[in-house]
Amino acid sequence: MNDLSPGAIRHSFDRAARHYDESAVLQRAVADELLNRFQWLRIKPATLLDVGTGTGYALPHLRRRFRNTRVLACDIAWAMARAARSRRVLWRPSPVWVADAHDLPLRAQTIDCIYSSLALQWMDAPRAFAEFRRVLRGEGLLTFATFGPDTLRELRAAWAEVDDRPHVHNFVDMHDLGDALINAGFADPVLDIERYTLTYESAGAALRDLKHIGAHNAAAARFPGLTGKGRYRRFEQAYEKFRQSGRLPVTYEVVYGQAWVLAGVPPPSLSSTDRLVIPIRSA
Repeated sequence: MNDLSPGAIRHSFDRAARHYDESAVLQRAVADELLNRFQWLRIKPATLLDVGTGTGYALPHLRRRFRNTRVLACDIAWAMARAARSRRVLWRPSPVWVADAHDLPLRAQTIDCIYSSLALQWMDAPRAFAEFRRVLRGEGLLTFATFGPDTLRELRAAWAEVDDRPHVHNFVDMHDLGDALINAGFADPVLDIERYTLTYESAGAALRDLKHIGAHNAAAARFPGLTGKGRYRRFEQAYEKFRQSGRLPVTYEVVYGQAWVLAGVPPPSLSSTDRLVIPIRSA
């Protein structure tokens, strides 16, 4: 469902880990909203996994909300996982692994809840949902937030006046995410959308913020070289058309979703492919 390069994604977030928290204003707001939605759910998970934990912002909040829960986390980038491990929650850090969400180092049906905030857009959604379904137990919950196709629409439109290369990712539509959840074996998916707008003094300031949160262009068909001064100036001129009240907007469409695993219904596929397995008890 996407054409992103895993190596480029990993490299981008490894580089961004040091300055990520300085610019992750939207990421914290979305994580807070996703965490707040737990108050409407009557769940007491024994184990909860934060997929794509980044620098671990959600871990203290998850541990405080679910005090009797084993909270685990993983991220594709080593530097992000290292930052997340340094967040001590109560008296000890949460276990954090470096792992690809498409191939989690866990046995089938060992997790009660998966929380994932603004990480799914870097994954192949059908593959990720299938893997989440594999590791979730019956009556388990998946709750996530990801970006929808209206995200970064101003940047996409401005670059489109410069060339026909992909400068902004093609984010997955909410309805396609719902279909992917059903196909992966989830039940009762509920999805909704909220839009956020950040504003900046200049195009350069907007792009610096994106760089600091690791949101580089990771498309496999991206332009391999540096952006020349002439092309960048044309981009800036095109972006100026969106200026309002002296500021340049950056729009984010955030899709919030949740879906359940029915009790007594096994995953559609319990593949026995070789994988590193980390026992939950030792995590």
